[in-house]
Amino acid sequence: MENIKDIPQEKFTFVGDKNLSHDVKLETKPRSYLRDAFGRFCKNKGSVVAACIIIILVLFAIITPWCTQYKVSDEDVNFGFTKPKLHLFENTNFWDGCTEKTESYQNYVYYYAIGNELIGTASESSAHFVIKNQEYTITENNLYKYRLDSYHTTGTIYKQIDSKTYQLLQQYQNETNRQVLYPTLRLKDRPTTIQDSNNANYYYQTKMVSGKTVPVLDENGNVIPAYWTVVDGEQPDNYNSIRIEGENGFQQDGNTYFYVYGRPVSGGDYEVRINYYEYYIFYHSYVLKDGITEPYFPFGATDSGKDILTCLASGARFSFIFAISIALVNMFIGAIWGAVAGYYGGAIDLTMERITDILSAIPMMIVITLLKYHMKESSQTLIMFLAFIATGWIGMASTVRMQFYRFKNQEYVLASRTLGAKDFRVMFKHIFPNSLGTLVTSCALVIPSMIFSETSLSYLGIINLESGNITSVGTLIAAGQPFLTTYPHIVAFPSVFLALLMLSFNLFGNGLRDAFNPTLRGAEG
Repeated sequence: MENIKDIPQEKFTFVGDKNLSHDVKLETKPRSYLRDAFGRFCKNKGSVVAACIIIILVLFAIITPWCTQYKVSDEDVNFGFTKPKLHLFENTNFWDGCTEKTESYQNYVYYYAIGNELIGTASESSAHFVIKNQEYTITENNLYKYRLDSYHTTGTIYKQIDSKTYQLLQQYQNETNRQVLYPTLRLKDRPTTIQDSNNANYYYQTKMVSGKTVPVLDENGNVIPAYWTVVDGEQPDNYNSIRIEGENGFQQDGNTYFYVYGRPVSGGDYEVRINYYEYYIFYHSYVLKDGITEPYFPFGATDSGKDILTCLASGARFSFIFAISIALVNMFIGAIWGAVAGYYGGAIDLTMERITDILSAIPMMIVITLLKYHMKESSQTLIMFLAFIATGWIGMASTVRMQFYRFKNQEYVLASRTLGAKDFRVMFKHIFPNSLGTLVTSCALVIPSMIFSETSLSYLGIINLESGNITSVGTLIAAGQPFLTTYPHIVAFPSVFLALLMLSFNLFGNGLRDAFNPTLRGAEG
């Protein structure tokens, strides 16, 4: 090592008094409690992803009901069990509103004939084939495998309308060139069984085989139409609108014949045979003008023909509002109860704890049953709201009580008392803010718990929230339970929503707990 005496003098630099520095001002800004908590929360990637999912689900619940063309109360049994459909996948075999069918030739012909009647009509451009693209394959068991469009399986129906509606339908057809009315059949030409005689899709000749209605086929394997035909000038239907292809008056035996489109009934009304898909468009866009342009269900339809997307979004909105309202009320009650018990302690705490022990021992089912019994005329929503509040605040009160026991003997609290602060100020100005992090975390975890409890009660049928424009996620799942194997889409979308919600809230709550709890600071989250 070099001796200090051997170091040349020119290498030394003398420092003056002005160059001496002692205390240096910190250049970094102080971090607040919330900012520090937010920084720790952002380090937890799982919680951040969960928070993003929750935001998406909340936006879905808020925005979607305003964007869909349906309301929760809109239903149509003729579109019951309709499959999910997105226009984006319309030309694919995925999410196209169709279902895979493997059936006998007799069933295949039934649906083929429904679609075949649309070919060449004014509605062909706006309506899909009932059997998608009229394509099929024959299996080894001589069964026909094809994709059936669930939006058009209703086909045509018989409907009795007044003369005014009858003329309005003709006017609509002339203006839009969309075929709604189709030739009808005489009563004697319809199937003989009671069930099939009212089925307007049997527009062709039929016969009975082993008690079943089967079509009479020509030599080419096609059905033979059995439309009601009359000589020109003898039409009873007062029909002056577009007709199906090849029927603008056809010649036979030297006479001009026309098909009948409306069978006169008593009171000046008409029994007509209508394509229900086109009639639905006519009724909503031309008569009601309610903004519904066509049957379109991105998530499919329920058994009663309700749009699952609208019901799910509205149900999610209700569940969020309901759960958040209960959480806030329970937090308010629990915070006051727990603060008083934790701050004063002693006999007051002992008495209040025994009361909470008694209330917590009462099962939720008993509370709801008693409320339903004594509040028969009240709404189900109010009953469930009161039931969750009756005992829901106890957990929150226990959390606040523990926090007050933890902080009430801290130095800053003793200093505040010494300076003459009153109990209320000490409780809610000095102690309560320090327990706010734990309280917020508990509140965040209470929200999914409330939603899950509400869903369970609705699913079990204890509470029925489906009335008017109100529904819930649990109600949707309960409604789809009987059709789980045949129409799983009714249950699938609400179940996926509920699973995402529960998982995301749990991860989100864990992230909040790690961020707000001071004991975890410095630990890797």
